[in-house]
Amino acid sequence: MPTSRFRRFLYENGLLLVTLVMILAALTGQILTGWHDNNDDLQQMGLAQLTLGQYLHSGHLLEATFENWESEFLQMGVYVVLTIWLRQKGSPESKKLEGEEDVDKDPDPGKADAPWPVRRGGGWLRLYQNSLSLVFFALFLGAMYLHARGGMAVYNIEQAHEGKLLVSTWGYMHTSRFWFESFQNWQSEFISIFSLVGLSIFLRQQASPQSKPVDAATSETGK
Repeated sequence: MPTSRFRRFLYENGLLLVTLVMILAALTGQILTGWHDNNDDLQQMGLAQLTLGQYLHSGHLLEATFENWESEFLQMGVYVVLTIWLRQKGSPESKKLEGEEDVDKDPDPGKADAPWPVRRGGGWLRLYQNSLSLVFFALFLGAMYLHARGGMAVYNIEQAHEGKLLVSTWGYMHTSRFWFESFQNWQSEFISIFSLVGLSIFLRQQASPQSKPVDAATSETGK
């Protein structure tokens, strides 16, 4: 176990820190390649190309970024909610088929380290009990709006170039293009849930909490 404060911080938060670096690296790659791709489109339409600074405020980047974030937040929100009631025999991603688990028990306001919403009770407790799924769905709706906002900007550039009518953000959300962009991402996220739950029944990964123990039987839940 690391002893220095800095090394202990890295040890205790390594998973979040590494994934944050991966996000920033991928986002940087997306920005640079998206900038060139968007300028290629603008050049074909005979329009002025954007500087990198201008691209950072463009609808193209906004749409591409939040189109993906939208589906990720939806995936996690749906996954959290579905695992409340649904079971999958043999998957460590599922609760046990029979019996009550710790997450099913009523919160105890008498615990010394209970969070303040638990001690407060009432509406604060009900909100806290569902805060994970509520935040995921709020983030999903926010990302969906920003996806539509960015998509509207890109769509209107194309519409203006062709001499057609421009649309509002709400109007863009009524186009088949917006929903095609959404559904193609949503189905990929649902596939990832299906794959994780299904493959974890039969396959193993040594030392990963997302896997059952290597010597566990296929029918065991891994709990």
